[in-house]
Amino acid sequence: MKAKKPSEMSVEELLKTQKTIKTTIKVLILIAILLLLIIVFIFLKKGFLTLMIFPLSMAFLIVNSNFLKEIQEEIASRNLE
Repeated sequence: MKAKKPSEMSVEELLKTQKTIKTTIKVLILIAILLLLIIVFIFLKKGFLTLMIFPLSMAFLIVNSNFLKEIQEEIASRNLE
């Protein structure tokens, strides 16, 4: 199922989606920190290895952050009207 655009959502849907995305971003940040610590540990033990995994995990944070900004802008525009 395709996700709705923020302009097509009700205020309740926007607020729910905003809360979900914020929670998802927090979890992804924790996972990224844990992954970074694991990579540093492996790097110190075995040398250069698996260092390309971390940048891939950061892409998910960027995508969610951009969608969160769209939702926040839509909420703000509806509150001004």
